[in-house]
Amino acid sequence: MSKPLTFANEALFNRFFNTSLDELLTDHKDIDPQERVLKLFQRCAVEVPAYRHFLDSRQINPADITTYQQFSDLPLMGKSDYMQSYPLPDRCLGGTLTGADRVAVSSGSTGRPTFWPRSAAYELDVALRFEQVFRDSFRAHEQSTLVIVCFALGNWVGGLFTTSCCWHLARKGYPLMVATPGNNKAEIFRVVRELAPHFEQTVLLGYPPFVKDVIDAGSAEGINWHAYRPKLVFAGEVFSEEWRELIGKRAGSTAPCFDSASLYGTADGGVLGNETPLSIAIRRWLAKHPAAARQLFGESRLPTLVQYDPISRFFETHEGTLVVSGENSVPLLRYHIADKGGLIPYDTMWAFLESQGISSPGGVGLPGDFQPRKLPFVFVFGRADFTVSYYGANIYPENVSVGLEKPDIMRWVTGKFVLETEETGEGNKVLHIAVELLPDINATEAMAPAIAESIRRELLRLNSEFAHYTPAERQLPKLTLHAFADPDYFPAGVKHRYTRN
Repeated sequence: MSKPLTFANEALFNRFFNTSLDELLTDHKDIDPQERVLKLFQRCAVEVPAYRHFLDSRQINPADITTYQQFSDLPLMGKSDYMQSYPLPDRCLGGTLTGADRVAVSSGSTGRPTFWPRSAAYELDVALRFEQVFRDSFRAHEQSTLVIVCFALGNWVGGLFTTSCCWHLARKGYPLMVATPGNNKAEIFRVVRELAPHFEQTVLLGYPPFVKDVIDAGSAEGINWHAYRPKLVFAGEVFSEEWRELIGKRAGSTAPCFDSASLYGTADGGVLGNETPLSIAIRRWLAKHPAAARQLFGESRLPTLVQYDPISRFFETHEGTLVVSGENSVPLLRYHIADKGGLIPYDTMWAFLESQGISSPGGVGLPGDFQPRKLPFVFVFGRADFTVSYYGANIYPENVSVGLEKPDIMRWVTGKFVLETEETGEGNKVLHIAVELLPDINATEAMAPAIAESIRRELLRLNSEFAHYTPAERQLPKLTLHAFADPDYFPAGVKHRYTRN
């Protein structure tokens, strides 16, 4: 039975704590990412029992996979055909949970959780993403910083994973104090009032709509955010540059490209990439030039745009969706994360910008002396598997269906609905569900509240992310009732889609 190499782990920690960010991020210049991911495949084919069986069942001999081209033809690994098809220890390196000292949980569409064990050593790749944000954007190595973790605490990946990575930065020498009130606004405000005056800046980390709630509610309670020079770290949802502008003004931001950053992460892979001042500046420019954005991304909507380290997380694309490989306690090999998006090499991005008349970072609004990190880009539109993200929780159509399938509700509705998130004029997120009535039913005043409450109750029961991520006052969906075959939501003769982005 394979056991973790204590000395190897110790060497990983020593290197992270004693090596500058600049040096850690130049590995990709000396290491071929394709060769690295091929070596990871060869190791996993030997050391991960589930992956050996996964290959055997598809009549693939690992010894025949000797080039990256052959690796890129391997079958994709997914949740249903891999993660939920093999016992958890068999999916781990060495076929054992030994050496994995922590675990995160993500909810599935059926409410069945998926467990993601990992060791502290595997957090270092993710801590590096936080270091990029804290150093390059917030200059947190130069000034005392209060870090307030506003993600939900518990087994869910956001809160404790973030906390642990920030502790790693503090141990590395960053002058940070990490507070962990979680998504409890009263506790967040208590931390701000008591501690923020003693620091040069304050960083709030959480899901975008919740951070906005914190800023707005704090202002209403007399907190002068401007005095604490707040910086914001987001994860879990795509948001507009108009939204960033709105929340930035309310928080007192004077440098949008440096005062906030969004992380692209998943429970299974950790943080896969992060916004940088360069990626934010490019995105802000694209928001003002929609024709250029459509040319670059192929769609009129604006995705999240981050940079990533191919040595840490290796991306590919498959039919317009993202595939990732990376080492972890449960290694990922061509894992289909079901996010719609794509990849743009660094040089390709600059070639595109130059085609638009932009020759330097100053052309997208950055300081003239700004030195970007030459890392590739990944863009993400969001989930491609019919989920909607709300306060960082993946809301599945299956969860909503259960709320409609109660006997007292089914006498009114067909069971068809459209799930979407909307943004109010104040920039608040609302979970909207449009529901189709039966042909002979007319809406009454009592129907919508009863249906909304039934759906809320089932979401709380079935979806642990919704229950723990979404503030109680935001859990009741906005429900609208529509006549049978309403052309806006339920057109006749068209295949129905249960989500709308």
